[in-house]
Amino acid sequence: MSPDDKEVRRRETSNPPSNPEIPHDKMPRIGAIRMIHFTRRDFLKTSLAAGTIAGVANLPLKAAASSATDWVTLGKSNVKVTRLAFGTGTISGRVQRDLGQEDFTRLVRYAYDNGIRFFETAESYAGMHEMLGIALKGIPRDNYRLMTKLTTRNGVDPMQKIDELRKAAQTDYFDIALLHWQHLASWPTDSLRWQDGINEAEHKKAVVSHGASVHGLPALRQFPGNQWLDIAMIRMNHTGAKMDGEDFTHGPGNVPEVVEHVHQVHQQGMGVISMKLVGEGTFTNREDRQKAMRFAFRHAGVDAVTVGYKNTAEIDEAIQNVNLAFA
Repeated sequence: MSPDDKEVRRRETSNPPSNPEIPHDKMPRIGAIRMIHFTRRDFLKTSLAAGTIAGVANLPLKAAASSATDWVTLGKSNVKVTRLAFGTGTISGRVQRDLGQEDFTRLVRYAYDNGIRFFETAESYAGMHEMLGIALKGIPRDNYRLMTKLTTRNGVDPMQKIDELRKAAQTDYFDIALLHWQHLASWPTDSLRWQDGINEAEHKKAVVSHGASVHGLPALRQFPGNQWLDIAMIRMNHTGAKMDGEDFTHGPGNVPEVVEHVHQVHQQGMGVISMKLVGEGTFTNREDRQKAMRFAFRHAGVDAVTVGYKNTAEIDEAIQNVNLAFA
C-alpha cells in the first residue's frame, strides 16, 4: 500500500461517515454512551413530537369533582372535616337509639368505611355520646372528627360538663364544641359563661374549636359580626322546612335571609355546617332531598352538612346526593 493510500485509510478510520443504517452494536461510543446519528427528517419528527408533548403539558388540568367524603376546612377554625357528617339527632336521637348498640355500631362503621369521618352529637341527644364512643372504639382518633353540642343551662359548670361528655364519648378531646340551640337575640351575652368555659377547654386541649348552633332569625341575626364564633351551624334547605323564621318554633323559615347570613358569616371567615337537609323527614321523595343538597352547597355555599341515618341505604343516598350537587 502506497503512502497516499495509507493516509486515506487513516482518515476514514478516524472520521467514520454518518449512516443511519449502521448496526446498533457498531455505533461509535463516547465513554459509555452510544452516539445516535439522526437525519434531518428524524430531527424534524422528534422536534414536532416534543412540541406536541410540551403543548399538552401546558393545557389547564380539569379539577376533580368535589365529593361527600372530601376533607374541607371550616373557615378560621382550621378544623378539617368530611363534607358529609354522620348525625345522631334524628328526633333528638330517638331514631338512632332505637337501633340498639349493635346495629348502631354497624351503621357507624359502614359510614366510616365509605368515607364519612365526621360524627356529631349533642348533650340533649340522651345516650348518644355513649353509643358513639362504643361505635368508634378502636378507630385511631386522628382518623375522624367529633363534634358535641352543649346545652347552655344555668347552674352547670361548663368545664365539668365537657369532661363528663368526653368521658361518655371515650375521647380525649372534641374537635368542635358548639353552644346548642341558641334561639334568643340575647344569646351572645346570655352564654358568656359557656363561651369562657369552652375557651378554657381549648386551653386545656379538651376542645379544638368552637361555635354555636342557631334556631330562629332573632338569634341568627347576631351571628354576623360576632367575634367569638369560629363555626356556625345553620339550618338549610330549598323550601324553608324546619328552617329559621321570626318564631323559632313554628312556620317555614325565611330562606333568602338565612342564605344572606350564611354569606355574611362566610365573609368573616367562619365555617358553616348545615342541618335539616331532609327537612327533618318531611322530604319524602328523593328529588327534594337532592334539591336540598344542591341548594345548600351551590347556592348557600355551606362547607359541610349533617344528616341522621337509620340504615345503610340512607347513607348511600346521602353520599350520592352530595356528589350530585357538585356534578
